[in-house]
Amino acid sequence: MFRLCPTARQHVALAHCVDSHRELYNAALQERRDAWSHSKTRINYADQSAQLSEIRAMRPDQSVWSFSSQQATLRRLNKAFGGFFRRVKTAKPGVKAGYPRFKGKARFDSVEWPKDGDGARWLPEAKRVYLQGIGQVKVALHRRVQGRVKTIQVKRQGRRWMLVLSCDEVPTNPLPVTGRQAGVDVGIASFATTSDGMHIDNPRWGRAAEEKVTAAQQRLQRAERGSGNRQRRRETVAARHRKIANQRKDFHHKQARALVESYDLLVVEDLKIVNMVRRAKPVPDPDDPGQFLKNGARSKSGLNRNISDAGWGGFVSKLRAKAEEAGRVWIEVDPRHTSDGCEECGYAARENRVTQAEFVCQRCSHRAQADEHAARNVLRAGLALHAQAA
Repeated sequence: MFRLCPTARQHVALAHCVDSHRELYNAALQERRDAWSHSKTRINYADQSAQLSEIRAMRPDQSVWSFSSQQATLRRLNKAFGGFFRRVKTAKPGVKAGYPRFKGKARFDSVEWPKDGDGARWLPEAKRVYLQGIGQVKVALHRRVQGRVKTIQVKRQGRRWMLVLSCDEVPTNPLPVTGRQAGVDVGIASFATTSDGMHIDNPRWGRAAEEKVTAAQQRLQRAERGSGNRQRRRETVAARHRKIANQRKDFHHKQARALVESYDLLVVEDLKIVNMVRRAKPVPDPDDPGQFLKNGARSKSGLNRNISDAGWGGFVSKLRAKAEEAGRVWIEVDPRHTSDGCEECGYAARENRVTQAEFVCQRCSHRAQADEHAARNVLRAGLALHAQAA
């Protein structure tokens, strides 16, 4: 991802481009809704893509933009419907499938060109990108683009514009062999712990900026709806959240790179983070119909915030990508009993985790630092899988 440096005219043109594609998305969604509600007819991507030439002939403001980028927007809608139908088939009772909805200005912020050279062209020598209807936009090229550029995407982030490139044929960059291997256990008190005892502190970026974010959100709530002042305050709130996200990503990249440089084999838990951050289920009171017992929802909400603030999923995905690029061995293991299973006798029970930081086996009395113990269990499970695969 690179930051764009558009001129004032290009800034306005980029905004028009996003708004035009948003209009196309919403119009295509409306057509699908009307066709189903009036005649129970399903319209697919091929039907709507065939109408693009006619739309562009009737609407000069739409013909300014690349035909392929408009097709990509229609495919985006088609993907949303594909996800909806998939959720309908697998939905549990009482869970909504989430029908695709119309995109407001704050919910549609990107346009994609699916092929380099078709409506968009990456120009690395000039440090620019050509976009049909906008021109050549300067790019803050802070690193060299590896591989062959496949797709080009422009994304609005508050007051900034970003360029996102996806590439094929990206070369690997093997690192020297270290002869070391490690299991990695992620957590809250310590962001990550390796099986050889290294602890990475959790910076808690969200908590550190909580007061500033809360103050900005309060100012936003006091602003009059629809006013320019409210729009500016909304952008301020978004900027605060974006800064936290950028700090978190930078931390993840640096820690992942350090681990990949230090170990030839890395083992992590295959965590289902979406399940871990779900709300606590209500517990009906059998003695008082209509009332509910305490279910620990408040403490669970705090845990969910801490998990989201740590960003385990983003860290693991970056660690995996860097390990593959460096030619390291990457293994994911089942997380069951890695935290409460004894490494000495194998006895697994929740009571073994006496505290957040201490592990004491209730059968053999083996004691260990809890996170380091879990990381060693992760490594052991990974080595067993590696041996089976070999």
